[in-house]
Amino acid sequence: MSAAHWIVGILLLISALVMIVTVLLQSSERTGIGAVSGAAETFFGKNKARGMEAKLALITKICAGVFVALSVVMMLLK
Repeated sequence: MSAAHWIVGILLLISALVMIVTVLLQSSERTGIGAVSGAAETFFGKNKARGMEAKLALITKICAGVFVALSVVMMLLK
């Protein structure tokens, strides 16, 4: 295994771990049974976390793109 394989493999592992963490940190879109009883979030409560949710979504998309690109590079190196 060459140094390129090791470098791409480590970067692939890091991008996969970051993508897993960012997906797990995102909140779910469904409101569940709490919406029936009026326990749903208010308009202001939803928009307060919007900045963080948008950043997590962006990081997830970037990591997914990097993961796919590194997977293709790893395939071409063999």
